[in-house]
Amino acid sequence: MIGVQAEAAPSIYESWRQHRRGETESAETFAEGLATRSPFDLPLQILWDDLDDFVLVSDTEMRASIRILLEKTHNLAEGAGAAALAAAIKLRNRLVDHRVGLILSGGNLSTEQLRWVLAE
Repeated sequence: MIGVQAEAAPSIYESWRQHRRGETESAETFAEGLATRSPFDLPLQILWDDLDDFVLVSDTEMRASIRILLEKTHNLAEGAGAAALAAAIKLRNRLVDHRVGLILSGGNLSTEQLRWVLAE
């Protein structure tokens, strides 16, 4: 199992990697569901126990994944919902010949945000 977090809000990733709870001063990502400055203890414990790896994705990669999901699957996802696809694309060479399941969740994308994503 591979966790995904926004590059601009790496507190959970850094806490997982250093195996101690930490905070960041900011969480400047459009992916509101990933904008965490300070992780909670219980989710961190679960991540430490169960994750095999963790990857950071950029806002640009998440926006591209939103467009791919919309164009190819006709599913609309918010930034956090598209983060799993962004990670799979980033890790595609490592994932070759493996079965991969992605969780697509979160559709809280406003019309204004959708216009912004599609404008690129």
